[in-house]
Amino acid sequence: MSWLNGLIDLPWWGYIVATLLLTHITIASVTIFLHRHQAHRALDLHPLPSHFFRLWLWLTTGMVTKEWAAIHRKHHAHCETEQDPHSPQVLGLKKVLLEGSELYRKEAKNQETLEKYGHGTPDDWIERNLYTRHSALGVTLLAITYLLLFGANGIWMWAVQMIWIPVTAAGVINGIGHYFGYRNFECEDASTNIVPWGILIGGEELHNNHHTFGTSAKLSNKWWEFDIGWFYIRCLEVLRLAKVRRVAPTVKRVEPKPQVDFDTLQAIIANRYQIAANYAKTVKATVGLELEKLKQHAPHLPQFETNVQRAMRRWLKQDRKHIPLREQAKLDALLAESKVLETVYRMRQELTALWERSSASKEQLVKQLQDWCNRAEASGIDALREFSLRLRGVAMA
Repeated sequence: MSWLNGLIDLPWWGYIVATLLLTHITIASVTIFLHRHQAHRALDLHPLPSHFFRLWLWLTTGMVTKEWAAIHRKHHAHCETEQDPHSPQVLGLKKVLLEGSELYRKEAKNQETLEKYGHGTPDDWIERNLYTRHSALGVTLLAITYLLLFGANGIWMWAVQMIWIPVTAAGVINGIGHYFGYRNFECEDASTNIVPWGILIGGEELHNNHHTFGTSAKLSNKWWEFDIGWFYIRCLEVLRLAKVRRVAPTVKRVEPKPQVDFDTLQAIIANRYQIAANYAKTVKATVGLELEKLKQHAPHLPQFETNVQRAMRRWLKQDRKHIPLREQAKLDALLAESKVLETVYRMRQELTALWERSSASKEQLVKQLQDWCNRAEASGIDALREFSLRLRGVAMA
C-alpha cells in the first residue's frame, strides 16, 4: 500500500509544513503579482517571476488576472458604497466573511467592470488561450499532481490550497480588514490593520496602510510593522527581477520657514495623512489634561460615561463629515465646555481645507496656510505652537 503515500513520503508534520509552504507561495503570488504589480502598478516585475506567478495562480486558484485586478480597482474606486463589490460596511460582515468568493464570482461576470477597470493586464497568447479560456484546468492539474506526489494526503492538501484564498483574501481581508483592527490613518474608508505583523497573508494584514497609500509597493508604515511581501519584493530587486515604482511619501524636516511657500503646501498635501496623524499625536497630552479638568468640573456631560479620550483621539484624526451624526452632537457638547478643546479641534478641521479640492488658487492656499500657522502660534496653546513650527519645516522627501 506504499503507493497511497505517493512519490514523496513524509512524516505527518511534513505534510503540514509542505501545505503551509505551498499556500504561502500562493499568498505571495497574490500580494506581489496580482495586487501590487497588476492592480496598482506599484512595481515592475521581470518576465521570469511575472510568468511564474501567473502559472502558479492558474494552478492554485484558477483566478483570471484581468478579473482580479478589475474587481480590486473598482473596490478602491467605490470603497464602502453600494458599488463596492465586497464592502462589509454595506453588505454586512457575515456575508463578506462567508460568501466572499461568491461576491467575487458575481462581480467577475460584470463585463462593465472588466472593461472599465481591467486595462493593462496580460493579453498575450497564453493568457487568452490557456489561463483565461481554461481557468478551471489549472486546479484540476494541481489535484492530479498532488495525488501523484503525496498520495491520499494530497486530497486534503489540495482542498486546503483551494480554500486558502477564498478564506484569507475574499473573507478575512475584504471582511475583517474593513471592520475590526487598528488604524494608523483616518482615510476616507473603514479599512483597518488587522495585526502589525503581515506574515500569514503576505502583508495584506496592513490594510489601512494600503488604503491610505494605495499605489505603494510597501504596506508597512510604522517602524514596528512588518510586511513580508515587501521583504520578498526587496529580494527580487536585489536579484534585478523587480523594480519598485512607488512607496508611500515620507515627511522630510527642514529648518522652519518664517514664511511658508508653495513647496511647503505641496509637501503638506502629499503627506496629509501623516500630517493629520501627527497633529493628533502632538495635541494628545493637551487634550488629555483638558478632559481631566472637564471630568471634574463638568460631570454632567454624557461623554464621560464612555472612554471620551479614545473618542476624542479618533475625532481629531477625522474630518467632521466622516463623524456619524450621533457622535457629532456629543462632540459639540464637549467643545462647548472648553475653549482649548474647541480651538484644537477647529484648527484641525481648518487643516483639511488645505488639501481638499477647492477653487482656491495656490497663492490663496499658501496665504491660508500662513494664516493658520500665525493663529496656531498665537493661540497660547503650546502644543499648537509646537506643531505649527514643525509644519513650517515640512518638505518633500
